[in-house]
Amino acid sequence: MSVALVILAAGKGTRMQSDLPKVLHHMAGIPLLTHVINTGQSLNPKRVVVVTGHGAEAVEACAKNQNANLEIVVQPEQLGTGHAVEQARKALLDFEGNVIVMYGDTPLLRSATLAKLSESLSKVNLSVLGFETETPGHYGRLVADKDNLHRIVEFKDASKSEKMIKLCNSGVMAMSKALLFELLSKINNKNAAGEFYLTDIVEYAVAEGKSCKVVRCNEFETLGINSRTELAKAELEYQNRLRDAALENGVTMTAPQTVYFSYDTIIGRDTTIEQNVVFGLGVVVESGSQIKAFSHLEGAFVGHGCIVGPYARLRPGTKLQNNVKIGNFVEVKESKIEEGAKVSHLSYIGDASIGARANIGAGTITCNYDGVMKHKTKIGKGSFIGSNTMLVAPVSIGEDALTASGSVIISNVPDGALAVGRSRQINKPGLAVKLMAKFRSLKAAKKE
Repeated sequence: MSVALVILAAGKGTRMQSDLPKVLHHMAGIPLLTHVINTGQSLNPKRVVVVTGHGAEAVEACAKNQNANLEIVVQPEQLGTGHAVEQARKALLDFEGNVIVMYGDTPLLRSATLAKLSESLSKVNLSVLGFETETPGHYGRLVADKDNLHRIVEFKDASKSEKMIKLCNSGVMAMSKALLFELLSKINNKNAAGEFYLTDIVEYAVAEGKSCKVVRCNEFETLGINSRTELAKAELEYQNRLRDAALENGVTMTAPQTVYFSYDTIIGRDTTIEQNVVFGLGVVVESGSQIKAFSHLEGAFVGHGCIVGPYARLRPGTKLQNNVKIGNFVEVKESKIEEGAKVSHLSYIGDASIGARANIGAGTITCNYDGVMKHKTKIGKGSFIGSNTMLVAPVSIGEDALTASGSVIISNVPDGALAVGRSRQINKPGLAVKLMAKFRSLKAAKKE
């Protein structure tokens, strides 16, 4: 049966102490809401409806950036979860199928768990995702006989005995569209919070003889983000998942707890990652490479057998072909470096192409920006760029060419040529001794 998602993303998130809507805070490089939409997409839903409220325009922009086909509805007043889902009624008027209600601040839910919840509707009328915990705190409690759910009670309305229940409500639930909106029409706000609880629909469903089931999952999957502390806990959990997946896929990490991935990082087998490495968005590292300590990669492709770092920075647009070496304190941006080339230390390579087997000496800088425009530098295969060379773009260095150390290169260099762009050295015999004596005398006079 077709599936529609209703994702609740209207909350302000007061405890976040932020001007940014809660669901737009980032985990592993992308907003919490994007994680939720990505997970939901694993079901290939026919419809996706995001309910916004606080910061509606920013939330809509984020959601649309992820899926231009989803629909946005606004909850003008936050009157409870039941009221929020009710806002999706009109958007789903022509939809027939099952609806899964999700939350934009619950980013750790696994696709497999969501699939299990959806599949459960083949046997029951209504399913609720629940978890057991030794510290249930202020979660709503699931009053159930094994997995047969009778009702959900919010913490504020729970009796003393109900607060002892360890089976808790995640908020995520699934049922047919027809049943969802039939039950929503029955709920009221006569409770301790004065809100329309989505959870109340379970009791009405049971009263009508509908079968309701608890689908169990790990507690961490249901973690809702309401504070910076909870965001940090979620980040740690997600990073541990990514680290475990990398290790299982054949990646060696000398200190896994210090390596930070983005949600989309791809690392090939037999790659070694040393400590304190950070992967920003859009990084692919092919097999057999080494990413050395304290390196930062973002928007970069690293081919087979490369060595990067330590203390290297690869910025967006970097493409390293096989067996390239990028050494310590090297920054590369929007550049393609061909097979076997080396940029070993203390250099900046921006808006450039570097041919196969070229060697870039220490302190080389591609001067790519004139204050207004960016310009290209081309370095031919087999060329040797001497240490401390300034390549003033646009400029082209031919194949097997050589630049003398300390040169400022402002014109193209032909294949096989040596380019020298520096002033002639002049030696003044004895002048150093005379100058130093003069300087010491002046210093002594000042002290007197």
